[in-house]
Amino acid sequence: MKTGKRSAFVALILLAALLCAACGKSQEASLDYGSSKLYTKEEMDTAIALIRAEFDSWEGCELHSLRYAGDECQNPENVRWMGELAAAQGEERTIVHCMEFLSEFHSPKQNAGAWNPDEEYTDWQWWLAGTEDGDWLLLTWGY
Repeated sequence: MKTGKRSAFVALILLAALLCAACGKSQEASLDYGSSKLYTKEEMDTAIALIRAEFDSWEGCELHSLRYAGDECQNPENVRWMGELAAAQGEERTIVHCMEFLSEFHSPKQNAGAWNPDEEYTDWQWWLAGTEDGDWLLLTWGY
């Protein structure tokens, strides 16, 4: 391949790579771990990975931020609620704690499905339950 054609080919490949990266869900959301006396960063990272896996299945939505809602969400009433949700979803393990994250994201401009098109959603809740054996389960999300 001649030098001019090779340069054009390389430029075309680089442009295609940039376009593919811009179209994907690779955007970085800001993360706020807050200040927790209950959970380690590693435990929160496990919870965040579950949230991201669900969110990344939402076609066209862009996650802007995700933040820990605070230790006060860990209380007997919420643990009981998480236990009820887990049991309703067929989970047999005992739920011993819970955590909540809040997110901001933008819905698709077109073909938004269940979302309002081209809208910023704020304080979207993500509730996770901790099982007696240390696993985290993403049980519910929404307002």
